[in-house]
Amino acid sequence: MSMTPPPGWYPDPTAEHLERWWDGTAWTEHRRTRPAPAPPTVPLHQPVTAQPPAFPASPAMFPQQPATVPQRAASPSRAKAVALTVAGTVLVAAIATGALLLGQGDDGADPTAGTTPRPAPTPATATGRPTTPEPSSASPTGDPSVVVDQLNGITLTMPAGWVRPEFVADDSVVMTTDGTYDCPGDPGMCRHGLVTTHTATSTGQTSPEALAKADISEAAGLAFDEDTLNRRPFGGMTGHQVVGQGTVAVAGRAGYYVRWHVTAAKGPGGYVQSLVFPSSTGTEAPVVVRYVFDAGQDGPPLTDMDRITRGIRPVGDAATGGGVGSSIGPTR
Repeated sequence: MSMTPPPGWYPDPTAEHLERWWDGTAWTEHRRTRPAPAPPTVPLHQPVTAQPPAFPASPAMFPQQPATVPQRAASPSRAKAVALTVAGTVLVAAIATGALLLGQGDDGADPTAGTTPRPAPTPATATGRPTTPEPSSASPTGDPSVVVDQLNGITLTMPAGWVRPEFVADDSVVMTTDGTYDCPGDPGMCRHGLVTTHTATSTGQTSPEALAKADISEAAGLAFDEDTLNRRPFGGMTGHQVVGQGTVAVAGRAGYYVRWHVTAAKGPGGYVQSLVFPSSTGTEAPVVVRYVFDAGQDGPPLTDMDRITRGIRPVGDAATGGGVGSSIGPTR
């Protein structure tokens, strides 16, 4: 039984010096330069640790001679031989001690201690599909409220009350509201709010405005009509009203958003927003961010949509602002 590899960066089957993003089902157009493996660390001198030397490490360690006067003075030839023997022993001890110190750093520590060899690049199968995924990236700033979307080259800041996704089957979900509740329609667990990101690759449209207007209908249908598992958590969508749309600056790029107020057969309905803007990395393919909020009193405030949009920045560029204006849409 074959297993489809999860999304990640893998060796590009068409270019050995590049890596390419696998979205879980097919190759995307995202590529990056394949990192070169680090050379192995080799010490200048191998530390002498196997066996201790069979001679004293310094002249001070030689045994002391008895403090008695010998009965007969040694001959000149015998004294010379003894002196040469002692000098040779001291020289050997000094060379061994120097070799031991050169195999260590300036502070006396072994420079190879704690180093881990870099794993070899993951080979691709005969079909060009990778065999193992690359681990997901952590937040570059270490801030637990920042979510990193490496594929689209952006980071998103979570407002208060939002958490990283847990027990969510959809890999495109980047954050949800904290906690769940019983869906009012088909059995299952619902969340009061969630945000997803994906790359727009299945359409011939290129402008953010056209993409946002085309995406909002699908986003609303999956959220409040029928999901990907053919369930109706809210009994189906009964109508919608456009409550906001227009241009918006996102991560220093010109984007476009469309916001709907949706009514459903069961429950209070909600708000859905599609935001599209060009990526600042790779081929600059359009990035689609979807917002789904419950409209009930337990749903998140609509101002969170604006806060999340303002907090979108390119990966590694914490100084770039979003630029969302106060007229982005109605608030409550």
